Amino acid sequence: QVQLVESGGGFVQAGGSLRLSCAASGRTFSSYAMGWFRQAPGKEREFVAAISGSGRSRNYADSVTGRFTISRDNAKNTAYLQMNSLKPEDTAVFYCAASSSSTLSRYATWYAYWGQGTQVTVSS
Repeated sequence: QVQLVESGGGFVQAGGSLRLSCAASGRTFSSYAMGWFRQAPGKEREFVAAISGSGRSRNYADSVTGRFTISRDNAKNTAYLQMNSLKPEDTAVFYCAASSSSTLSRYATWYAYWGQGTQVTVSS
C-alpha cells in the first residue's frame, strides 16, 4: 500500500509559479511511476505529467509543455510538479498518483494509488 500526500497548492496570479510536492510512503518509491492529474470544476480529470520510476522518462500534456516540469527525488520519496507561467485555465484540484509499475503512462487507470488533491487557483 502506498500513501500519497500532496502539498504546495494555493492562490497565484496569472504568470506566477507554484511547486507541488507529493510525498509517498513505502520503501520502493523508485519502482513506482508517478503522475500528476488535475480536475477543474465541471470537467473530467485530465493528465498533466508523468515520470518513470528512474526519472529518465517524462511525458507532458500539450497544454502544459514548456511551462510545467515534473521531477522526483527517490532518496526523499517525493515527486514534484514545478508550474510556471500559470494561466487561469490551470485552476483545478491537482492530484498525484503512483503506479506499481516503473513505466509511466498518461492514463489514469494505470495508477493504483492517489493522493487527496491540492487546490490550485490562478487569478487573471
